[in-house]
Amino acid sequence: MRTSKSIIQESLNDFSEYVNSTDFSKAILLGIALTIPILVGLKLDVLPIGITITIGAMLASPSDVSGSIRHKITGILFAALLAMLISFIGGYLHISLWLLFPILGLMMFGISYLSIYGFRASLISFSGLLALVLSFSNVSTAMPPYERALLIGAGGLWYAGLSLLRHFIFPKAPTEYYLSKTLRLTAEYLQIRGKLVASKDRAELLKKLLNTQTELTTIHETLRDILISSRAGSGKSDYQGKRMLIFVQLVDMLELAMTNPVNYSKTDALFKKKPGQLEDFQGLLFAMSDRLITLSTHLSKPKKLQKSTAIDTFLKKVRADVFTSEKIFDEDLLMLRNLYKYQKEQVKKIEKIEWLLSNPDRRQIPFIKSEDAKRFLTKQNYDFEILRENFNLRSPIFKHSLRLATMTMIGYGVGMLFEVQNPYWILLTLIVIMRPTFGLTKKRSKERTIGTLIGGVLAVGIVLITQSTTVYGILAITSLVIAFSMIQRNYKAAATFITLSVVFIYALMRPDVFSVIQYRVTDTLIGAGLATLGNLLLWPAWEIHSMQSTLVETVKANRIYLEEIIGFYNKKGSVPNSYKVARKKAFLEMSDLSTAFQRMTQEPKSKQKNLDKVYETAMLNHTFLSSLASLSTYILNNPTTPASDNFNAVSSRIVENLMEAEALLSGKTSLRANTEIRNSEEVFDANFSKDIELSKTDSMQKPDDLVLKLEEAHLIREQLKWLLAMSEKMPKVLKETQF
Repeated sequence: MRTSKSIIQESLNDFSEYVNSTDFSKAILLGIALTIPILVGLKLDVLPIGITITIGAMLASPSDVSGSIRHKITGILFAALLAMLISFIGGYLHISLWLLFPILGLMMFGISYLSIYGFRASLISFSGLLALVLSFSNVSTAMPPYERALLIGAGGLWYAGLSLLRHFIFPKAPTEYYLSKTLRLTAEYLQIRGKLVASKDRAELLKKLLNTQTELTTIHETLRDILISSRAGSGKSDYQGKRMLIFVQLVDMLELAMTNPVNYSKTDALFKKKPGQLEDFQGLLFAMSDRLITLSTHLSKPKKLQKSTAIDTFLKKVRADVFTSEKIFDEDLLMLRNLYKYQKEQVKKIEKIEWLLSNPDRRQIPFIKSEDAKRFLTKQNYDFEILRENFNLRSPIFKHSLRLATMTMIGYGVGMLFEVQNPYWILLTLIVIMRPTFGLTKKRSKERTIGTLIGGVLAVGIVLITQSTTVYGILAITSLVIAFSMIQRNYKAAATFITLSVVFIYALMRPDVFSVIQYRVTDTLIGAGLATLGNLLLWPAWEIHSMQSTLVETVKANRIYLEEIIGFYNKKGSVPNSYKVARKKAFLEMSDLSTAFQRMTQEPKSKQKNLDKVYETAMLNHTFLSSLASLSTYILNNPTTPASDNFNAVSSRIVENLMEAEALLSGKTSLRANTEIRNSEEVFDANFSKDIELSKTDSMQKPDDLVLKLEEAHLIREQLKWLLAMSEKMPKVLKETQF
């Protein structure tokens, strides 16, 4: 049970992490970008110009997300360019009411469809959608459309300049933040693994473990972009090189943390007999977790890092547990010794991170070549062919764009029909809430509505307390900064502060602030309701429809990773880059599968088709990847004997099973006849005997050499048997699943 002291400390850590986050620094930057043009406009008596430049800065800001500075600035400039173009066209939309609706629909569809090119493109697309919606407002309508468009472009350049300035002043900030966050999440992952070892009911912990792994994989991608792209653009840097090596250790740590020598049923049976060993293994995991948290807090100030003996103490205890017995051949001991080896490798990774932070002589540091590192970047394809290939109802983005276009036309029609004060607020709610999937839209609708209601109540209370315009101005800017810093963290809180900001901005311009609050809440409710109905009724994109393609990519990535492991075990030598790329791809695809399944659980019960079978397949793939990580880690970090014919025969069978699963998911004909299907136990026993058998040559070896050979034989056998059983089960489950 947590004490009040630990709760306070945790809250302080969360607040510190929030203040140091890139979201908060971006929000401060945006606050400066929005405030200065208005203040200058007031000073020079050209407020409309200042407001329009502010709008331009706001429209360019969504593309300012974490990544390399080159990608960031390119995104900001493209967003500013699109905002200029849309604002210019939007200035002429009010000529004819009959033409307004079809043109609005076509533009909404076209701009939204640009998000087919990935995450950053979706942010640029959002800037265009926001520019179109704001062209319906009465802000800066007195000036000609071309002048307004140019000033919006100037606002975009103003924001890009500020973003560059922030980068030059704090060039290390994004790297330090995401590296620190990776250390904390890796620590959390180890802690969950420690709890799993002793848990009776693992369902909730496994779910938490998978969510943490997904978050880690996402941050790994962000760090790759920051570290690798910045090195390629600015040349060799000792700082970037060392941070890259720390990142590599953390990637390896995730793979090591996933490893489990055998399935939990065997460890449960073993630790039940020897609970003291369980406590020691668990204590070691918790000690490593604590050390990683300490490293995360001292990442920028390593000189203040104090030595700790906790890890060494537990490591010695674990070693004593597994090496005190005189027995050479004991399956329980072999399993524990392999588990000890994994934890020892994990400790080495932590020691390597500490060494890199201790400012070692650069001649001792094995820097990674930029050419090798570039292979690990995920490149986005921007070919025009992608637009054409997805121009059909099978594409979720196409359906989303069509749905958004239809609902914005309906939303604006509703606003005009009922003569609401600001019909564009309905459009604004729609473009912010509507997402390609029902689950995300429903969640955002709920959070937006609750946040708006809370913001409305708080605004009423503040207006009743004071009518000071100075207070309103301070609260408007402060609320806006907090809102933008919370969008990615807590959308409900962000919606609350956005409402407060909008209300106080209007309160500065109009006396009837209560009617502003009333209309704000009404328009949000209309927009949220239309967004939910649109996703429910118009070309719905239920997750089960795309689950097949997600699963096939996951199974394929696992198969390619397995083939790389088999190849390396046969050839030995240095680890090829293709091996590491395959590992990265397997982790990314597993992350995508986990995210897709989470979206599926948010959909209506009637649409959660075969949820239990999909969950079973997802967990099979996750366990399969964990087993691959165990196999991979062992053969990378230990001298191994030549791969046997039995190993190759069984591993080939596993590959065949995965290819069979891929064929079933792709709708292709079965790759094998029913007569060839055999039980995994039969296949395994046909190649390996039920127990490890020692030859006369083996028994004559030195005890230490014999132990190493037995450890290898035990782990390879157990993992192959486990992988074979899961690979046999996968096609069977898929045959029972209706997509």
